[in-house]
Amino acid sequence: MTVSEATLFVFIGLVVAVLVIGGIAAFVIGSRGKALPPADTVDRRLDDLREHPEQEPTPTGDGLEPALPEPGEIDEADTDNVEGSNVATQEALAPEIEKPAPTAGRLVRLRERLARSQTSLGRGLLALLSRDRLDEDTWEEIEDTLLTADVGVTPTQELVERLRTRIKVEGVTDPERAKAILREELLTSVDPSYDRSVAAKGADGAPGVVLVVGVNGAGKTTTVGRLARVLVADGDTVLLGAADTFRAAAADQLQTWGERVGVPTVRGPEGGDPASIAFDAVKTGKEGGYDTVVVDTAGRLHTKAGLMDELGKVKRVIEKQAPVTEVLLVIDATTGQNGLTQARVFAEVVDVTGIVLTKLDGTAKGGIVIAVQRELGVPVKLVGLGEGADDLAPFEPEGFVDALLA
Repeated sequence: MTVSEATLFVFIGLVVAVLVIGGIAAFVIGSRGKALPPADTVDRRLDDLREHPEQEPTPTGDGLEPALPEPGEIDEADTDNVEGSNVATQEALAPEIEKPAPTAGRLVRLRERLARSQTSLGRGLLALLSRDRLDEDTWEEIEDTLLTADVGVTPTQELVERLRTRIKVEGVTDPERAKAILREELLTSVDPSYDRSVAAKGADGAPGVVLVVGVNGAGKTTTVGRLARVLVADGDTVLLGAADTFRAAAADQLQTWGERVGVPTVRGPEGGDPASIAFDAVKTGKEGGYDTVVVDTAGRLHTKAGLMDELGKVKRVIEKQAPVTEVLLVIDATTGQNGLTQARVFAEVVDVTGIVLTKLDGTAKGGIVIAVQRELGVPVKLVGLGEGADDLAPFEPEGFVDALLA
């Protein structure tokens, strides 16, 4: 072999090597990130192509796929399905609006719950009054039972005196008759003559304004959210004002309550001026034609004069837009006589018109209803007896007394 022939063979070898390496590189680059279809899939589609050559496949990222139809070939039913799925997706993303329970249904449920939790007072009194002989010791036990239930000293003395007089005059020996007398006298102490409706409607085109006040921990913001549900269940349009700007996440909590029943919330920055937010809420409610604006205020200690003065300012600023039609004081029923002290101070500052008793199912001290009404001269209008969203209902004296004696 000559030198020229050797050179030719080397050149040809280099060319072949370059072509092989280039082919391998092109294959690696072209197939990177793509998975080859299974062998049986390729064989099946090649067989289909042989039998139906008019169906020319279009290569895609996951192997051989039929070509997409032209726009004019899309069936109307397919279009409907696509549109329907989009609508369903939009509906799924929209917040679900709850329908609050009717007020009437709540009263039945709450009465039953109250009957289960308050039996120590009613049954204790009935057991004492059913004794064969009602001596001084027995009457002292009756008085102690009422005091323990937070009825209060003066209301207790008056109730015992009325019971003693009636049972003695009528010569009662029948336990059922004693129970009937006890029911009548308890009902008198609760005072069914009060107007217990919440003044949630305004006049002259202005919305009703409900101002909710109370100490921290009484369940005030939760009560505002539940009250919104009560009003919505009664067919009212409601706007919430988040004037509690000092407690972390209070406005978020209130807004969540409102969103659940489609009620908007007017709020401001954390730490902002409560009076300004309350003013804006009532102004918005007035301009928007709402039936009721419910304003949540910051919880405060009744012993802090500065905070109480600020609460008075909130009320005065609101009334530049519309009269405050209701001031509800939220009291935790488990606080007993301490709740009365709170009530007295709040009443002096903002002219309380109604009481909301929360957590009444967590204590046997149902006598707080009698005591707080006697102390303030205003009625208990709403009671909370559970943790559920609809566990707030208008207070009903007859149902309350019957639950005590159930």
